[in-house]
Amino acid sequence: MLSACCIFLLAGFIQGLTGFGSALVAIPLLSFILDIKTAVPLCMLNGVVITTYMALTLRRHLDPTKILPLLIGSLPGILVGIYLLKNSDESLLRHGIGVLLTGYSLYNLIARPVSFHPGRSWGYVAGFLTGAIGAAISAGGPPAIIYSTLTTWTKDEMKATLTGFFLVNGYITASMHAITGMTSLATVKIFAVTMVFVLAGTIIGSKVSGRINRSTYLKIIYLFLAGMGVLIILT
Repeated sequence: MLSACCIFLLAGFIQGLTGFGSALVAIPLLSFILDIKTAVPLCMLNGVVITTYMALTLRRHLDPTKILPLLIGSLPGILVGIYLLKNSDESLLRHGIGVLLTGYSLYNLIARPVSFHPGRSWGYVAGFLTGAIGAAISAGGPPAIIYSTLTTWTKDEMKATLTGFFLVNGYITASMHAITGMTSLATVKIFAVTMVFVLAGTIIGSKVSGRINRSTYLKIIYLFLAGMGVLIILT
């Protein structure tokens, strides 16, 4: 239990800092101490704690017109993801996502990518992919994150949009996990202990985030995505 608490303290810090990433940190580490079918709904429950807190702190920057395309697209994606979690090779899914994450992030850190400002239609695509991957392996953030980095939004607008999306998406996915029997009593008991640690980490990470600019914020995002991509491949 102590190991799980430390993992969620770190996961909360990362999401408080960047606006995403708790599951990308927690899932690979939890896989050493819990089975994946326990770790995924546990991360989703703790993710709800994180995003609820962050939504309150970033409420001035929340814009429904930015969040809705992601949210609407994610709804059918969640159903697809739950089907994949129950019926597909989870290892193959994780490795494929890890390779894509690492390649995209390194490209943005090393090269000078051509500017691309996505329209609202791309928000629906990003939302669908986020919902599917999130429900399947609790690491669905990258599509929505990549979409937000391609916009001209400020750092706080990016964090608020991701937070608002993950908040609603998280509540829906956690409910679906409960309805379909994925969330067990044992999972709830672990969550009751770890939620205190994930909240503490989120508060600390949010305070650090307030001291960095947009350029530094984007570099942190790409470095983090690359590192998590490698970690996903290796676990």
